[in-house]
Amino acid sequence: MFARDVMVAPVITVTPSTTVKQLAELLLNKRISAAPVIDSQEKLVGIVSEGDLLHRVEAGTERHRSWWLKAFIGDNTLAAEYVKSHGRQVSDVMTRKVITASPQAPLHEVATLMEKNAIKRVPILENGQLVGIVSRANLVQAVATARELLDVPLSDTTIRETILSHLKKQPWAHTALLNVTVNAGVVDLWGMAESADERKAIKVAAESTPGVCAVNDNLITRPAGGWE
Repeated sequence: MFARDVMVAPVITVTPSTTVKQLAELLLNKRISAAPVIDSQEKLVGIVSEGDLLHRVEAGTERHRSWWLKAFIGDNTLAAEYVKSHGRQVSDVMTRKVITASPQAPLHEVATLMEKNAIKRVPILENGQLVGIVSRANLVQAVATARELLDVPLSDTTIRETILSHLKKQPWAHTALLNVTVNAGVVDLWGMAESADERKAIKVAAESTPGVCAVNDNLITRPAGGWE
């Protein structure tokens, strides 16, 4: 699946001149947690989320630092925090460096972007224009609505070859120590795994193979200190 298959469109947006109060009302009324920020040319210039409104003077949640801690924090940081808590417009509180993706981006790349940058959503741009947004919730929805890859029964031989071929491509799998047998779609795993993690991963790989009905784990895990 690709970003275009799960993205939300059209996107609810705000402008840099939108007030913080208007933003808060929008997030509540539309039941969303963030909004991309676009300029008069419809170009993406930032993104603003609930997290940007956590430390606000209106709610009495602005940061209060002890005098000795302030001595270790630079004036620039303190000034930036003041703007974040007292600024009246979206331009004062928004994040300007936005991580984006294209509609053709595979979902695994979008998920990696979220994980690597510790973000919860990725705006989708096409030819410089905002065309959608993908959030963590949209990725969960993709998992929840996933369909079986194949509805046609596969032969036991095909299932076995598929499992072994997949495992041989994994850097963590020691396939020289492994054997797989398949009977009526039921997989039996034989041999030895180097660790409990590898053993679990081998079982998961078998269970997620199309055509598999059940998996019997007969593997032996090598002891941490080796064999005595």
